[in-house]
Amino acid sequence: MKTFHTPSNSSTITGFVLLGFPCPREGQILLFVLFAAVYLLTLMGNASIICAVRSDRRLHTPMYILLANFSFLEICYVTSTVPNMLANFLSDTKVISFSGCFLQFYFFFSLGSTECFFLAVMAFDRYLAICRPLRYPSIMNRHLCTNLVVSCWVLGFLWFPVPITIISQMSFCGSRIIDHFLCDPGPLLALTCSRAPIMEFFWTIISSLLLFIPFLCITGSYALVLRAVLKVPSAAGRRKAFSTCGSHLTVVSLFYGSVMVMYLSPTSEHEAVMQKLVTLFYSVGTPLINPVIYSLRNKDMKHALQKFLRT
Repeated sequence: MKTFHTPSNSSTITGFVLLGFPCPREGQILLFVLFAAVYLLTLMGNASIICAVRSDRRLHTPMYILLANFSFLEICYVTSTVPNMLANFLSDTKVISFSGCFLQFYFFFSLGSTECFFLAVMAFDRYLAICRPLRYPSIMNRHLCTNLVVSCWVLGFLWFPVPITIISQMSFCGSRIIDHFLCDPGPLLALTCSRAPIMEFFWTIISSLLLFIPFLCITGSYALVLRAVLKVPSAAGRRKAFSTCGSHLTVVSLFYGSVMVMYLSPTSEHEAVMQKLVTLFYSVGTPLINPVIYSLRNKDMKHALQKFLRT
């Protein structure tokens, strides 16, 4: 158990209080039903993509293998927050244990890091397919694809253990209330007994590197793709090339746009409600709509989904 120091005495407290979305009991039940439905739809949508890729041999290509892994990642990502959120809606105390809080902290940010790396690898795959079409099968073979997938997961889960462990060893004073629906570094650091500017600076640096390194890879890949597509003489050829990238660019824009708003500016500058809404969008909203984006804009995926649903 973690010791929390208060101005008058020291007490041993087993966790934090996640305020979530404060409202009357009826509102909490309504939110429970809403987010339970969103969670189930997210699981079904992403699981359908995984099953469609697995069942259709025509989709056993690097592009769709990466997409299936990305869908599995989205299932894990939304599961790191929503089940606890649902339990919180029905709880009177809204307490999360100290270990549970930091486990959620670790998995939420590790899965988010993995998503950044996956988006970069998927952009690299599109670059090879469009700019190096003749060499694409020999370069992006099963061995390289497997190594890239494994690397994304490993790098994602190795990015944040050190700072999260350091934060977990700090002393927390006064209130144990976190005005959020998950354990986030900003509210947690605000509860420490003394300000930790070095830790805050270190967190900003590693978060910025995590966001900018994959983002620069994505930007570079699509800059080269754009240059190659503009050289295609036929309008039909250009439309086909852009159609293969449109879904991924939409997902990148939604995810990176919201994440950069949250973590590349000081957390203290955001109102608590805005923090929750932005975090809710990229942690719950994007995993829900990503299967729709990928399936609606891709004829092969739509055909595979229809075939899978008929079986």
